[in-house]
Amino acid sequence: MRVYLALTPAGLVAARDAGSVDVAVGYAVTPTLREWYVEGDIEELEHAAASAAARACLRLLAADPSDPRRVVLAADVADGRPAPDLDRAAVRLPGPVRWQDVESGLVDDAEAAPDVRRALAVVAAADAGDDDAQFVVDSVEDHALGWYPRAELERTDVADLGG
Repeated sequence: MRVYLALTPAGLVAARDAGSVDVAVGYAVTPTLREWYVEGDIEELEHAAASAAARACLRLLAADPSDPRRVVLAADVADGRPAPDLDRAAVRLPGPVRWQDVESGLVDDAEAAPDVRRALAVVAAADAGDDDAQFVVDSVEDHALGWYPRAELERTDVADLGG
């Protein structure tokens, strides 16, 4: 199963150094996501799952906004249990994901930082149902995340990604 894992830039460094990504929840093409996005082909469904992980990055970054860039890792895992109570694309993972199972990463470029900072300021209000705050949070999705193969994530300083 392909899962998308929400991280911060510091979380990426920690995962790379530890050899595993220790997150309890990932995002994937779940039955609930398929039901919600009936017209979507697999590529669109994968994009929706990755986008859910990117939104989850905002909640992580709200706790440490020192480097306001979203980081999403794509990994292949044996299993995950759908968690529709959290998000239509959420899956609970049975344990850490091995770094060698990471296929690639998606990282914001530096130009996204101002919009990410604005979203961080209102993400809690958006989660509580504030439509104006949700508009600000949704505007971050206008920034495409840059794609990096695992090998580049291993050899490149995180600060240089998306520069």
